[in-house]
Amino acid sequence: MNETVRGTVEMSAAMAILGTIGWFVVLSGQPIMDVVFWRCAFGALTLLIICAGLGLLRNRLSLRIIGIAALGGVAIVVNWLLLFSAFSRASISIATAVYNTQPFMLVGFGALFFAERLTLTKLTWLAIAFAGMVLIVQSAPDAGDVGTDYFTGIVMALGAAFFWAVAAIVTKKLKGTPPHLIALIQVCVGVVMLAPFANLAELPADAWSWTMLATLGIVHTGLMYILMYGAIQKLPTHLQGSLSFIYPVVAILVDVVAFGHRLHLSQVVGATAILIAAAGMNLGWTLWKGKTSVASPHSIK
Repeated sequence: MNETVRGTVEMSAAMAILGTIGWFVVLSGQPIMDVVFWRCAFGALTLLIICAGLGLLRNRLSLRIIGIAALGGVAIVVNWLLLFSAFSRASISIATAVYNTQPFMLVGFGALFFAERLTLTKLTWLAIAFAGMVLIVQSAPDAGDVGTDYFTGIVMALGAAFFWAVAAIVTKKLKGTPPHLIALIQVCVGVVMLAPFANLAELPADAWSWTMLATLGIVHTGLMYILMYGAIQKLPTHLQGSLSFIYPVVAILVDVVAFGHRLHLSQVVGATAILIAAAGMNLGWTLWKGKTSVASPHSIK
């Protein structure tokens, strides 16, 4: 098996695993704060074993690197809290589709803080994604299909995308640091950050809940990071971007098959618009000829 094929298999598996995360969150039956705490705890234990096995614990990290990784960890944990909370309010399908506005958050940060120029193509993809968002927000969910606070769920999913983008920007400052080690620091931050708020006095009493929580930490965190980072080392950027869309597709299928949620036509159109726009942004699809660009009004001169 050559490197590209192996990387494709690893990335596909990682995204498929990620697509099932909503199912495990819902079936755990635990408060979201506890779910994220135990994901971090089991994830930290898994990543500690992985880093030790790879010899990464011998790396001498500066306080600066640890501090930056910890800051990214705070953003990642808030991202998980918001996204998992959105599942019960806006459904896994809608929350995941809205969450995939992440590329546009990154573009916004690039324009605001790094003087990156906004091309006409990027603005067009942004407009398409915004139109999709409007369709989703204006759609009234069927009674009993989702939680009672649909709009709040959408706002939470947008907030999760925002904090994911924050974490991505912060992590850019850690170039050259082993990614498994960064992930370990981040989940350890999550354990410390959430321990005062998690319900540790009344632990889950059934094996099912523990199985769900352990799977979120071991499989959806530890194993998923191994597969994803392994794939990133082997695949060109455009292939990584295209395979990342396995995640929302699997999440939507899980929502339909496991929970019987059906989207309205306008929601389907809106979600499709967001995912197509995100794909166009990630993969660099060109809509216009020429090199027309629009300078960000906040560009630093």
